[in-house]
Amino acid sequence: MNKTILIVDDDDMLRRSLTSGLRSDGFNVLSANSAENAQDILTRISVDAIILDRMMTGMDGLTFLRNLRGAGNITPVLMLTALSGPENAIAGLSDGANDYLAKPFQMRELVLRLNNIIRQSASVGKKMPQGLIFTDNEFFVSTALTQEPQLLALSGEEKKLLQHLTSPLGNIVPAAPMVAKRLRNKLNLVLSHLDIITIRGRGYKLIDKSATPTT
Repeated sequence: MNKTILIVDDDDMLRRSLTSGLRSDGFNVLSANSAENAQDILTRISVDAIILDRMMTGMDGLTFLRNLRGAGNITPVLMLTALSGPENAIAGLSDGANDYLAKPFQMRELVLRLNNIIRQSASVGKKMPQGLIFTDNEFFVSTALTQEPQLLALSGEEKKLLQHLTSPLGNIVPAAPMVAKRLRNKLNLVLSHLDIITIRGRGYKLIDKSATPTT
């Protein structure tokens, strides 16, 4: 069955271009020229993903996204923006976006990212652990104690290991013991609910202790 996408953007030309491109790729497409219009559509129709412009007249994209997540709606969201810099991507991801794409972009990249967030949403195990954000090839930490997400300073080996451990969460990954130990220590300092455990003879596994049932 073809996936249904809702485009939320107040730029008529871009909205028409995206609609045409997505339909040619086999998607069903709905469009809204404002966040308010999108909210009305979502009360009546369930969609597989949302393409959301960050800066719109009326309600902006971030406010719409916060309201969406606050209402318990977990529909995957690909946020579009003309703003550059990792801090803008972090803001969108922190408020609940599944991915972030800067303008201008190629249609093929948008379709690939869209398919990716739809595929990932079908598997809870592929979600990033709470407090951890990955964007622009860097990991950031977001907690109640930090006003803004903070860069998690990792070596190349540590970053590669953490990418494997979170893609998806639950992966068992072989690694050098010293690399795993350094990564564990850095995570424990900022996200105490996360831990890296040893799976004898196989490697290491990242666990979220707050999500582990107690017996």
